[in-house]
Amino acid sequence: MLGTMLLLAACGSDEPAGPAVPSLATVQFVYVAATEIDPAVAQQFSNCVQGVGQTHIHPGWSNFTRFNMQIEGANRWEITFQNVPTANEQRIRISDPNVCAQNPTGASTQGVMANGVTLTRVVDTPGTGIEPGLAFSVSPDGIVTP
Repeated sequence: MLGTMLLLAACGSDEPAGPAVPSLATVQFVYVAATEIDPAVAQQFSNCVQGVGQTHIHPGWSNFTRFNMQIEGANRWEITFQNVPTANEQRIRISDPNVCAQNPTGASTQGVMANGVTLTRVVDTPGTGIEPGLAFSVSPDGIVTP
């Protein structure tokens, strides 16, 4: 009996709960753009093209670390993350050497989808100074809101 009372007393503690563990979702990013570097862009904007290198993504939840995207066809790049936090707005930046003709850092804000939803909300992201990126939120079941 005493053991049961002690167990009940321990369960009814007035201690505050620890911090909530953030929920994570899986998000597949698709970037619809040429997978070959345009020779004219490479010639005219060689420093930018060399600086960008392979098309890649910088996710905010990973401190905007660079992750190379994979070619999945003549005009399609992909990458999937299984650790996208669901609690807050998320930001990404796509860097594409072919975009150097439009943006001096190669940052692209067009043709980007997350879990099949086109991302349209352009936001600032850190990079070489402030660079354009895209924002979205994702629910625990993977539904993306641009």
